[in-house]
Order: sequence, then C-alpha cells, then structure tokens
Amino acid sequence: MASRIRLEDRECPLSTTVQHVGEWWTLLILHDAFDGYTRFDQFQESLGISSSMLTTRLKTLVEDGLLERRPYQTNPVRHEYVLTELGHSLRPVIVTLAAWGNSRLPAAERSMILVDAHSGQEVEPVVVDARTGRRLDDSDDYVFAAGPAAGDAMRSRYATRPGSPAVEA
Repeated sequence: MASRIRLEDRECPLSTTVQHVGEWWTLLILHDAFDGYTRFDQFQESLGISSSMLTTRLKTLVEDGLLERRPYQTNPVRHEYVLTELGHSLRPVIVTLAAWGNSRLPAAERSMILVDAHSGQEVEPVVVDARTGRRLDDSDDYVFAAGPAAGDAMRSRYATRPGSPAVEA
C-alpha cells in the first residue's frame, strides 16, 4: 500500500510524533502509566482492551523507548511496563490534551480533572514559552517556520506563507 504521508511530513515533528503516540490505545495506556499502572492485567482491566491489542501497543511503546519492560516476578516470569524518561516527558502533552477536552464541557460534565496534589484545587494547564512565559495559544504571535534541518519541501511550505519569519541560527 502506498504511503499517504507527504514528503515534507516525513521530516515534520508533528507527523513523526503522531506516528509514536497518535493511536487511540497508546494515549490511554500512557495515561494509565502516568496514574501508576505498570502491569499488563492492570492496563487490560482499566481499558477493557483485548490482550492481543494490548500486547501490540505495549511492544510498540517499549520499542519507541516510552516504556521499559522489566521482570517483577521470576516463577513464572512476569513483566511490568515502567515509564522511561522519554515517556515521562509526554505527561504535559497528555495533561494538555485532557484539559483541552475538559474546556469544551460544562464543569458538571467533566469526569476527570487535574488538581494540585497538595491543595486539591483544580488547575488549568497552559503551554507557555520557556523564555518569556507567554502563552503559545495565539497563532498570530507564534507561527511555525522552516528549521535549520528543513528540506526543500519544508522550506517551500513556509517560504510561501505570508509573513514567514526568518529562523534565528
């Protein structure tokens, strides 16, 4: 089957990220891992996922370096799936996706909310620029541009957009 990915998407960080975490079950497994689940049966019970699908998803998460598979029992051998540093780094993304979903619901219809672990107060996550602290949700103030490693297709994509900024080296 021919690939539906455009040439410039092969170097696009969004496209390559979606290859790793864009599948429905993957996000839900990671969410459970952030909640402390590590064992196959915990994931299966929580998600109601078939064992074959869960096996496939866990294997991919391990291959992608998001989870580490390690034995926790020797007779019979049983494994747990523990978040790696790379896996932990996805938590803000998952939190932000959940917050975005909640922002479209009335407060009474939210089945899960993010709270401060110490005060119990609901929090509202936002994505900000680390240097300035400014929110990144304004698409007039923050735009994508071709980066230093961009190929011709990516450079062309952003060169044709009105107001494309020059990238700082």
